[in-house]
This record gives sequence, C-alpha cells and structure tokens, in this order.
Amino acid sequence: MANNPAASPRVRFAPSPTGYLHIGGVRTALFNWLWARKMGGSFVLRIEDTDQERSTPESVKVILDSLRWLGLDWDEGPEVGGAHGPYFQMQRLSLYEKYAQELIDKGKAYRCYCTKEELAAARESLRKDNPKAQFRYPGTCRHRKDRPDAPYVVRFNMEAVQREAVTYRDLVFGEITTPNREQQDFVLLRSDGVPLYNFGVVIDDLTMGIDLVMRGRDHMVNTPPQILLYEALGVKPPTFAHLPMMLSPKGEKLSKRHGAVSVSEYEKMGYTPGAVLNYLARFGWSCGDQEIFSLEELVDKFSFESLNRSDGRFDAKKFADVAFEHLKEPRLTSDADYSRHLHPFMAARGLGSVDEAMLRKAIGTVRARGRTLADAAERIEFYFRPVVFDDKAKEKFLTPDVVEPLQAMIACLSSLDSFDEGEIEQAIQQLLASRGWEMKEIAQPARVSLTGQKVSPGVFEMLAVLGREESIRRLRQGVQIARGTAS
Repeated sequence: MANNPAASPRVRFAPSPTGYLHIGGVRTALFNWLWARKMGGSFVLRIEDTDQERSTPESVKVILDSLRWLGLDWDEGPEVGGAHGPYFQMQRLSLYEKYAQELIDKGKAYRCYCTKEELAAARESLRKDNPKAQFRYPGTCRHRKDRPDAPYVVRFNMEAVQREAVTYRDLVFGEITTPNREQQDFVLLRSDGVPLYNFGVVIDDLTMGIDLVMRGRDHMVNTPPQILLYEALGVKPPTFAHLPMMLSPKGEKLSKRHGAVSVSEYEKMGYTPGAVLNYLARFGWSCGDQEIFSLEELVDKFSFESLNRSDGRFDAKKFADVAFEHLKEPRLTSDADYSRHLHPFMAARGLGSVDEAMLRKAIGTVRARGRTLADAAERIEFYFRPVVFDDKAKEKFLTPDVVEPLQAMIACLSSLDSFDEGEIEQAIQQLLASRGWEMKEIAQPARVSLTGQKVSPGVFEMLAVLGREESIRRLRQGVQIARGTAS
C-alpha cells in the first residue's frame, strides 16, 4: 500500500450539488489544488449527484462559479472535459454496474433480495430483544444461488475477506487500524443501479486514476470499506490524507446557524478570493508564525509535514482581519484585481460605469481604511458622483471665515504646472507658510467641499485623484456655501 504522496499526483474534489458550496468543502478543494499545483499534478473536479432529490443544476452552477471566483481552476471535469469523463456520477451508472458484476463474479459481492419490509421487521425484532443493539445485516442472501425476478441491491461479501483488520498509513494521522468485525455486508448498488457513497467513490477514483485522496477526517469511517473494495478488485488503494475539521466557535460542526459558511456569502460581503483562501488554509496547516499568504506562497510552502491533527474553531473576527490585510497590501491584491472585484459593489451603489484610470487612483486612497470591498465602495463613491453634503459638516466647517483660505487654495491649485500629489502638497504647504495659516484652517473646509463629509482620505491625495478641474469646481462650490450664496 502506498505510504507517500506520488510525484505528479492526481487528486480530486468531489462535491455534492445539493446547495451552496460550504467553506469546509472549499478548504478540502484548496489543499488538493495546492498539492496538485506544487507537484505538477492534476486537479480533477467530479460532481457526486446521486442524491437525486436534492441535487440541482443550480447547485452545480454555484459550485463551478464559486471555484472560478476563488481561482481554483480544474484540469479535468465539468465544462473542461478530460480523458476520464463523464464527471457526473449519474452519467456513470453503467460503469458501476460493470464493476459490481465483476465483484459478484469473484464471489466478493452478491445480490440481496431482502425487501425493506423484511429488514424493518428484523430491526424491530432485534430492538425488542435488545433495545441498545445495533442492527447488522445478517447475510440472509449471501449464499443464494437462485435469481428471482425481483428487485435487488448488491452487497459486499465480508465473509470473503480473509484478514481481521484493515491497516493503512494516513499522511496526517499516521497508522490507522480498523477491525473488520465492525463491518457488515454493506450495500454497493441500490435496486435502481445508483451506487452508495463508498462504492461510487472507489470506482470513480479507480477509473480516474486518483492516487491521493485528501478529505476531512469525518470521512475516516469510510476509508476501511473503501480499501476492502480496492483489494476485492485486485488493485492498490490510493494514499489517504484526512484533514482536521473546521468547527464552530463552540466546537460543534460548522453550519449556517454559526454565521456565513458559503463562498457566495463572503463574495457578497466584499472579501477577496485570496483572503478567503488564506484564512481557510490556516485550518489544519501552518508555516511558522506567518499568517498572511498570497496564493503563490501557499502553493510554494504547502506540505504534508506542516499539516496537523487538531481541529480548528471558526473565528469570524480573525477572518475579517485576514480579509482586511489582503485589501491593504498591493502584493496580495493588485490595483487591477482590487478594481475588478470592486466593480460589482460600485454598481450596487448606482455606479455601474466609472472611469477605470480614476478608479485605480482612488483605490490607493481607501486601501488602508476599507475593511471590505463593500466598505471601500462606500468610501470611494464620492469621487464619482456630485457631492452630497452632511448638514452638520457643512454648518461647522463651511462658514464665512473659510472663504479666504479656500479661495487662496483655488488660486494655488490653478497655478500648478502638474497636478500630482507631491506637487500639490508642496504648493499648499508653501501657501500656508506664506499666510501664517495652520493646516487645520484649510484641511477641514477643503475636505467638506470635496466630499461633503467630515471624514475622508487625505486632502492632497483626494485632489490628485479628482484632478485639477473637478477639484477646483468642488472647492468653488464650498466657497459659495461658505458665503451663503449656494443655490
């Protein structure tokens, strides 16, 4: 059995399309994607849609859109194709039937004709004799030779297993041994030909050449029966790596009642993809004391030696802090990426079409303040729409005594050869020195004139973004208000 991850590995992410994409699932996808990219392997996306009552095309779209937004591209799978398709389980039913028949022919599986009513009666009878006993299928059809014309399921034949326990080496948890007495003759195929989880996963991983299965430790219970299936088919199992769980702040299974848990929610909240991936990477993985990573750094530094066994507790405040760090740092979120992700939030504020060059400049003035893209859009919108004055700010700072400073500022700005932040600051400082004024005498009247608000980015950087013409127009409006002549 394999003990070490292979070079050029083939790994997979296999979500069920029954709702939103949970961030716990994204963490699993991320770790698989990181290892594939680090080792030059293949990342396969497979859709496990056998739950026909809950699986929907809309959920498939949510999964694909969310992974694309995060930047986790797949080498094989839906809308990409590949040599091992189809990549939806419900399109692979003939394959499961083929392998089920192979196991039956080998005596490793058998057809079970027991009805639901018969099994329910057996459970009830056991419950009457021993209320605490756990029902195990007694192997009623294990040695049947007849083939009645009746519905059947296909069960694995545990009686054919020769050894007493399954032992494998997990890349995270080390050597794991599970006694086979804990296994019953579990179902492989339902009567409608749809596989149960363990059988479908094994056949898919086998036929898709998956050699490393990395998933949450809640799946450790599934690993022994899956290994038994590989051995019954005469093939070597893949390497397994089980990841620590993401838990709620109280140590419970993370769910919607604990807050935002879907990718789309964080996108709507104004987090960047890099921030989401950075935070999720730290669940079960560490790299010294470093907390903030670019995606490139995660690929470079990810290793199994740095994975740990301890479950992590979700911390919304820490998540928000990581998101803010990503927005502040151009190395983590470039101006181009910031702008691209900001546009939907600008559009939501009625600014669907704005000057891109001006937007890039404006971003620099809110990076250190906007904690999310939604927050940044709110802080930045004044650049792109007429000034809306806060009444209290106007009454306090646009008074008759600021007319002279504002007019002097307008004259100063009008005379500049160029209009970059450095030259603006130097000229205004010289003006203040020549008049004996302090910066506070001109800063707040200018700020309210330019933005309508008491709080804003720095005056010099705002002037540079707005440009000479718009800056002077807004300052003149401030003068009119200060004089009491504004219409």
